[in-house]
Amino acid sequence: MSEIKQTFNSSLGKKLIMALTGLFLCTFIIVHLGGNLFLFKDDQGYGFNVYANFLTHFPPIKVVAYLLYACILVHALYGLVLTLKNRKARPVAYASQNKAPASWSSKNMGLLGSILFLFIVIHMGDFWYKYKFTHSVGYKEYRTDVLTNQTTVTDFVPVDPTFEHSSTTANDVEIVRVKDIHTLVSTSFHNVWYLILYVIAMGTLAFHLLHGFQSAFQTLGWTHRKYTPVVKFIGTWFFAVIIPAGFALMPIVYYFFR
Repeated sequence: MSEIKQTFNSSLGKKLIMALTGLFLCTFIIVHLGGNLFLFKDDQGYGFNVYANFLTHFPPIKVVAYLLYACILVHALYGLVLTLKNRKARPVAYASQNKAPASWSSKNMGLLGSILFLFIVIHMGDFWYKYKFTHSVGYKEYRTDVLTNQTTVTDFVPVDPTFEHSSTTANDVEIVRVKDIHTLVSTSFHNVWYLILYVIAMGTLAFHLLHGFQSAFQTLGWTHRKYTPVVKFIGTWFFAVIIPAGFALMPIVYYFFR
């Protein structure tokens, strides 16, 4: 037991934890972006509201959510510890700086991670906390004619203060009542300062993943001359370009076109 504890307290152990939590967070952002694509649907927030309701009421996902919160905290904490340790070990800056983006991101992972952690705190405070723990989020009622697939939407005010959601069907009409986080998101995305913050955060995420994804495989020893170029390609184009661009497009589309 002491050997395991000693291993995870070592620099290598901390890097292994960073790698594992980082890859788990990479998996999460793929799922998160996939769900957030509902925001691009012109359905008056129906798909996104139902998706958000599913995330907060499906037991297995609730368990994974707690694992996610733990991974964010551990990843941030160990990243801070390693950054401070590296700076202490090398207090004098390099005489010459490599201008390559990957090299720059690798030397500034502490700064990039700090910006991302601050954004996550703000982001969760604006959406997750308000959605789960306050009464500032209203409700929508969606009535869909199952024969014509036509949907009408109205505001809904529950009588029961403990009401969360409901889904019923009567006379060929499906009635879905859920919390309206879509309106909250839309309002935030129409704030120019939040738009700027979001785009900057996604740019930071791009540089963070540009180095972090490939570094995780190297730390775990999963390197091979045949597969490393594939990992580099995925880390560069999928995680550092497509994923951040997909997230950044959401506030841009809402601010300028919705």
